[in-house]
Formats: sequence, C-alpha cells, structure tokens
Amino acid sequence: MDFAGLIADHGWVALAAALLGMLAAGFAKGVVGFALPMIAISSIGSVLPAPLAVAAIILPAVITNIWQTFRQGLHAAWASLRRFWLLNLVMFAAIAVTAQLILVIPEQALFGILGVGVCGFAGIQLFGWRPQAPPKRWMKPVEAAVALVAGFFGGLSGVWGPPILLYLTALELPKTDMVRAQGVSFLLGSLILVISHLRSGLLLGEGGAISVAMVVPAMAGMALGLAVQDRLDQQKFRRATLIVLVVAGLNLLRRALAG
Repeated sequence: MDFAGLIADHGWVALAAALLGMLAAGFAKGVVGFALPMIAISSIGSVLPAPLAVAAIILPAVITNIWQTFRQGLHAAWASLRRFWLLNLVMFAAIAVTAQLILVIPEQALFGILGVGVCGFAGIQLFGWRPQAPPKRWMKPVEAAVALVAGFFGGLSGVWGPPILLYLTALELPKTDMVRAQGVSFLLGSLILVISHLRSGLLLGEGGAISVAMVVPAMAGMALGLAVQDRLDQQKFRRATLIVLVVAGLNLLRRALAG
C-alpha cells in the first residue's frame, strides 16, 4: 500500500481533512445505522479526487457493515436475512441489471431525481406523515416493488438506502432490529462493490491505500455513534434518521446543480 505516495501527491492537510470526514461519516452511521457513503463522499470528495473519494469508502463500508450486522450475534443477523430475503434478493438482481444503464442517464439528472425523492419522502414524514405498513396479503408484492426501486437507483449510483429505510420505517421495527436489517442489506451491497472495484483496479495502488487508511477513523466514529444510539429513545432515533435523509438528499441536489 503506497501511503507515502498518498502524502507526497495530496499533502498532509488534505489527508487529515479526509480522515476527519470519515470520522464524521462513521459517527453518523453509528447513530442512525446508515449514511457513511453519502457523508464520506461529500466530505472527502471536496479535498481529494473523486476516484479516491469513492475508493476511500469501500473498505470502511464493509468493516462497519459487518459490525452493524453482527452486533447482536450471528443468530440475530440470520433472522434479519431470513425475514427480508425477498427484499435483498430482488434488490441485488435489479442492481445487476440496471448497472449497465449508468452510461446512458446523465449524472446530473440522476442526482437530481435521487435528491428530490429523498428530500420529499423524508421531509413529508418530518412534518407528520408516516408511511403505513401494507396489509399482510400485500406485504411481499410491496417489498418486491421497494426492492426494485432501490435496486434501480443502486445499480445506477450505488445509493440504494433511502427506499429501504422508508420501507423499514413503515414497518415500525424496533430500533435495534431496524439497524440490523439495514446492516444486512448494506453489507451485501458493499461486498459487491469490493468485487467490482478489484476488477476495475480502483482498489489497487493509491485507491487501496486510502481505503485501508480510512478504516480506523470509520470504526472510531462508529463506536462513538453507537454510544449515542444506545441512549436514544425510539422516537428520537426515527427523527434523527429522517433528518440525516434530508441532509443527504440536499447534498445530492447540490451535486446535481453544481454539475
């Protein structure tokens, strides 16, 4: 791993800022169970080239998602995987199919659609509207539809969290169960990213070095965030989740408008 080359090419200041950005991203993930990629790319991308910012999140995402998924043990993680098997299966099938469209849809249009959707859904809920869980007979069709939407955007942009989060919120899962279910989906997705970017070469050379370097601040931030999460009651946890969604959506809109 070429850590010396990173310092020589980008300087201590940029790397220190990137490390702090990952610390903040890990903290957010610890508190609400998601948002590490969105916050990390936004902050690290402002001080390092975009390819390095993407590489920086990959290994921290895998490690923190493993931690999140198995925090209550293997049995609990397996229970979440069994409960939401259809959600994950359809989502990743959709990711595999729609990933080929990334060269067709303009990046600005994609970020705009994502930003409006995320801000709209989360904002409406913050103002009092709450999605209702579907009737039992419609549960699987609705779950499959949510997975298709998530997989569509996941294949295009690597962002599949918001539809999943809104669906889990509608089910009114207990805080611990919701965070673990998120972790299962995010872990499977992050493992796919590792495979893809080993093939692309992004995780070789400087990309691999920056990704390894970001693991420690991500884990430290997540540890701090988990301490906060454990003290949050259910209502405050839900509100914090929605606020982070709005912030993430506004950042997507910023990227769409900035070009």
